[in-house]
Amino acid sequence: MLGIEVPGVLSLVGEGRIRGVRVGPGQEWRIELDSVEDYLDDQAENVRRTALWEQSQAASFPELWGHGDVRHPD
Repeated sequence: MLGIEVPGVLSLVGEGRIRGVRVGPGQEWRIELDSVEDYLDDQAENVRRTALWEQSQAASFPELWGHGDVRHPD
């Protein structure tokens, strides 16, 4: 689901970004699906906000206020 190796997942657990516990006699890791989905949602939101920020940095004043010459017309 995450497309990363086990050490990467354990790093995310150690950082508290996803939740996991060791269970059983072999102390195998169990990772909560909800926490992985929450992590992926957070990552997608960060990408969305970064894209909006980059767009806002490229906007001209006329684009923002609706009058004057538009730098990047659609």
